[in-house]
Amino acid sequence: MSEYVIETTNLTKNFGSKLALDHVDLHVQKGDIYGFIGRNGAGKTTAMKLILGLIYPKEGEIKLFGSEKNLDVSRKKIGSLVETPALYRNVSAYENLKRYSILFGGTDEEIKEILELVGLADTGKKKAGSFSLGMKQRLGIGIALLGNPEIMILDEPINGLDPAGIKEIRDTIIRLNKEKGVTFLISSHLLDELAKITTRYGIIAEGRLVEELSAEELMAKCEDKLKIRVSDVKKAEALLKKNNYLDRYAVNDDLITLYDHFDKASEINKLLVENKIEVSELSPSNTGFEDYFIERLGR
Repeated sequence: MSEYVIETTNLTKNFGSKLALDHVDLHVQKGDIYGFIGRNGAGKTTAMKLILGLIYPKEGEIKLFGSEKNLDVSRKKIGSLVETPALYRNVSAYENLKRYSILFGGTDEEIKEILELVGLADTGKKKAGSFSLGMKQRLGIGIALLGNPEIMILDEPINGLDPAGIKEIRDTIIRLNKEKGVTFLISSHLLDELAKITTRYGIIAEGRLVEELSAEELMAKCEDKLKIRVSDVKKAEALLKKNNYLDRYAVNDDLITLYDHFDKASEINKLLVENKIEVSELSPSNTGFEDYFIERLGR
């Protein structure tokens, strides 16, 4: 059995002459909050619609819960909010959920629990049309939760929200992930906000999946570091180790990268030069999340 609850292989989709998705291999593990990062038009929504069966691929394979068989049955375990939520504007949050429960199933007790989870239990008879954008998004998530889905697919759930609305959605996602064990696939181009909750990332550009990495791997790539390029890397490594400068480091060809001692750059340079080791580069590096993503997405 696969460890992935969503897995795609060579997933490809075109609309006429436009190639919207180009041989995408996506891997979402159970319990992930998977941040799907890309510019507008990169292919995020297309990939989500393919996974949900709303459109069909030109080629490629989709596996849900480890199997490519009976996808329609497996999709019943997925809740989704793609684009804007379809709400009954003239009725309350409770009545919205009640009406949708006819389609998706759901007891009165479950409806009340969902309202608590998404923070709308105290809205009473207030009509959904009078809700803030953040409240409408949370109600959309609540509707998607009917039937106790194991996976939630959310397309740009924080787009257009003010800071308070963004926090509401973020808190709701974290609560559902921690308390209910729901796996999330979330698309967004708001990098800083997504970075606060994401456990794993997929970066997509012009229909191609550029990279997948965990939050820990991203943090390591964006960590402060000191790059030292030298004429004799073995001699330099031994010298730096002897002088207690190699706590966390990496060696690649003629480059030594230190992940500590950034404030000792001049001392390290002096030590190397005095020991007849030529230093052609000594540079601090601090790649922020946004810089890293922009670099991967291409300017």
